[in-house]
Amino acid sequence: MKKRILVKDLCRYVGKTVQVMGFIDKIRDQKRMQFVILCDHSGKVQIVHTKNSNELIASRISTLTPGSTVIVIGKVVKASNVKLGGLEIRIDSISISSIAETPLPINDSSSLEKQMDWRQISLRKKENFLIFQIQSTLERAMREYWDKEGFIEIHSPKLMGTASESGSELFEINYFKRKAYLAQSPQFYKQLAMSAGFDKVFEIGPVFRANPSFTSRHDTEFVSVDMEVSWIDSCEDLMEIEESWLAYILSAVSKEYGNEIVKTFGTELIVPSLPFPRITLADARNILRAKGHLISHKADLDPKGEKLLSEYIKAKYGHEFVFVTNYPVDVRPFYHMRSHENSRLTESFDLLWKGIEITTGAQREHRIDKLKLQATEHGLDHGPLEHYFNFFRYGCPPHGGMGIGLSRILMMMLNKRNVREVTYVYRGPNRLYP
Repeated sequence: MKKRILVKDLCRYVGKTVQVMGFIDKIRDQKRMQFVILCDHSGKVQIVHTKNSNELIASRISTLTPGSTVIVIGKVVKASNVKLGGLEIRIDSISISSIAETPLPINDSSSLEKQMDWRQISLRKKENFLIFQIQSTLERAMREYWDKEGFIEIHSPKLMGTASESGSELFEINYFKRKAYLAQSPQFYKQLAMSAGFDKVFEIGPVFRANPSFTSRHDTEFVSVDMEVSWIDSCEDLMEIEESWLAYILSAVSKEYGNEIVKTFGTELIVPSLPFPRITLADARNILRAKGHLISHKADLDPKGEKLLSEYIKAKYGHEFVFVTNYPVDVRPFYHMRSHENSRLTESFDLLWKGIEITTGAQREHRIDKLKLQATEHGLDHGPLEHYFNFFRYGCPPHGGMGIGLSRILMMMLNKRNVREVTYVYRGPNRLYP
């Protein structure tokens, strides 16, 4: 098989015969000349054919439709009048791999929902391919950091016998004549790893939330990035790990794709300085109250509150990130450790980035007696939690961790309005296809 050359590399083959493969973008079939725009994930190139020079090629080109796939062999020549890199290919042969039905069901002006209906076509856009190149670099940098810091990777089960979070937003399924649930997070199994003495673990994997929200930031299945660490003193240790980790991975993406992100998405990826600002939830409420935005003392920050607080932090500290700490017991899961200074507060935090919450983290309660008491205080039946409690019966070090939504990181990084735009195939309340 002749070597395939990507469009982006054609400039190295001027004067040479190459083989290119890709999708048909446009066709201009004129009286004497035929022009075809071929695209692959790296770019577009113009293919040129003189009609009377080869009837078979002319016939094949005349049958092409946008979206069809072809293999073309031809000579790369300079063509200063061609906007696509000042190059074109003079065709020697063309093989048609598939013919696309016409017309295509979407175009650049189609709605986002329509783009999601025909994801295999919308993903052909170079901009969308770039998103997943960036995602690959992002995840590679994550693993580089974890490897340097002594983390190991785990793969936790996604079928569970009990809820892994609050008990709400659960997908219940039939499991051999009994109930099971899709995992809302790897939380319990990260903690099992701590009891096993693994010390530092991470996981990148799917989680499921039966969340009926139709917002730009929610989905029913998403990729969660999780870490858990033993032998910590407080959630401050976790915040230091996360800010260092984020600075590392964003620096890696900026180095490789910073210029393309500016050019394609019109936003600059700023590598954050350390440390990130920190603010207690109580102080955040006071700041928001002064701005005329009231939040109940038993409520978490709402989207408007997150946005206003981030604007305040940006103006005061010049920073895009802020840790919000000391959440009250009422708005946190039972397994979050209580604050050493105030038993009505937890050793927990959220991380906001440009007005959106991307992380929830906490030190966990690792002492079985206190863990059971906190479950009771939250009104939870101990029965379904017995397997979880078993993790702590035979020794467990102090530990904590965090979960980060991959799609939210990408959305904020690329200045997108909706997680759908940065999700390979999106799942929401009304979307099970494709």
